[in-house]
Amino acid sequence: MAALRNEQPDRVPLFELWINESCFFKTARLLGLKVPPRKEGLDTTGQESLESIEVYCSMVEELGLDATCFYVSKGHTPIDDKTRINRYGVVEKLNEVGEPTPVDGPIKTPADLDGFDMVSRLRPEDFEGIEYIVNRLGPDLAHFGTVWDPFVMSWFLRGGMQNLFMDFIANPDLVHRLAQVVVQWQKAVIDRFVEIGVDVIVVNGDLASTQATLMSPRHYREFILPYHRELVQYIHDQGKMAVKHCDGNMWAILDDMIEIGFDGLHPIQPQCMDLAEVKAHTSGRLCLIGNIDCEHLLPFGTEEEVEEAVKEAIAVAAPGGGYILSSSNSIHPACRPENFIAMIRAAKAYGRY
Repeated sequence: MAALRNEQPDRVPLFELWINESCFFKTARLLGLKVPPRKEGLDTTGQESLESIEVYCSMVEELGLDATCFYVSKGHTPIDDKTRINRYGVVEKLNEVGEPTPVDGPIKTPADLDGFDMVSRLRPEDFEGIEYIVNRLGPDLAHFGTVWDPFVMSWFLRGGMQNLFMDFIANPDLVHRLAQVVVQWQKAVIDRFVEIGVDVIVVNGDLASTQATLMSPRHYREFILPYHRELVQYIHDQGKMAVKHCDGNMWAILDDMIEIGFDGLHPIQPQCMDLAEVKAHTSGRLCLIGNIDCEHLLPFGTEEEVEEAVKEAIAVAAPGGGYILSSSNSIHPACRPENFIAMIRAAKAYGRY
């Protein structure tokens, strides 16, 4: 929390936005922790999900991470082995490691928004995972809860990003109406996060590729920025902190992130964002989170190479505070758990102020 306030803590904090379930099972086994068999597929029960979350909690404790991160469930129901539908009507296709891609959505015309209420579809069980983590690990860790970015949730509901982009030109009123519906849902989720004891809200979703923002800065400021500002203000009004997750080249709208009031930016992707340059530009105004390459280094590098990357990131981003070390996106299925452990151990060895 000190780092998020751009203060200098005793050492560089350690955090991961997302650790794929298969990865934290493998990591837990490498650490010598007792783990149950991991059930594959879409037919796992709530009890099995909580068993998996317990493995996550044990791994967080053993590695000595300073924060947790979890999300609100959207109530998925299987359609077949590779397809599911959530409670809000979004149909998702799963790849071989379980990552979803929306293929259909409930909002096809402006008329579909009439009476479309997301808040009433929330259920207490949607928060069981994050509530278990907060209660299990207690207040000595910072607990992050994620909500989908209004832009991302909107294109999920439209059944594809291309549909929302066409709306930017052909149906701008629909874009704003849809974002307003999503923001009301996000506020309801945030309210429950606050009740549970979450410290930080992550507005999760990409706005950029490695080349540039996905939309023009003008369209970002017209269709997305107002809802980012509304969310960040709401989060701050609850006494919580706001972090924006966005991969890719954020330079064109980096100053917008600061002006809106985000407390932190994740993950400063090294393929297109030089950590030292971003630190120089944002120092004292925005906490930086991430930058340890998970595209090549964590999947294919050696533990020695990981150690050197951690030392370099700490050298350029840690001085003065305002830096939290993590991967450059997540610990995804291609990442070697040995390299993940090496990253954490190197950060502890070299991250003392």
